[in-house]
Amino acid sequence: MNFRLLKGRNPVNEEEKVSLIVKIVGSGLFTGYIPFASGTFGSVVGLLIFLIPGFSSYWVLSLAIVAGFFIGIVFSQLMVKRYGDDPAEVVIDEIVGLWFTFLVGYIMVEFIKFKSFDPTLNFYTKLTFGIVSFIFFRIFDIIKLWPARYFDDKKTGFGIMMDDIVSAFYAGILSSVVSHFIWHKFIKLMV
Repeated sequence: MNFRLLKGRNPVNEEEKVSLIVKIVGSGLFTGYIPFASGTFGSVVGLLIFLIPGFSSYWVLSLAIVAGFFIGIVFSQLMVKRYGDDPAEVVIDEIVGLWFTFLVGYIMVEFIKFKSFDPTLNFYTKLTFGIVSFIFFRIFDIIKLWPARYFDDKKTGFGIMMDDIVSAFYAGILSSVVSHFIWHKFIKLMV
């Protein structure tokens, strides 16, 4: 299987300028500029935003994903002009991808009707689900199962965003099942 743990940095095209707002949003509050594991740090930003009270409601999360996806397409395409193809500096795709992992997990909870696990009930279930989802999303984002690899090979803002959405789909399914098991078997007994 062809995957990479660390993205290399592309040469910067100094002639292309990117506005401060594009840098802030596209780089996930500048986490994209961290010299190693910028995608992981970007995902941490996504997790921290998810933990903000109210953000994890189904409708707020859904609207944030839709807005983030379209903003991500535009902003990542602007950053590609300066930082090259699939730049490590762009992590809005990881943030939106992680949020989509949560949304898929929510849908799975409703579909399967897990009575003992609902990530919207309290902070402990939300944190459990958030951490498990974070881990699975990073794994699937690194290995890029089909069709994520297909989108990753595209040199566009749409491709940058879509490979993470596909990875998030796989991660969301697995995260909801594993979170239910962890919560039901272990954590629920401790809180």
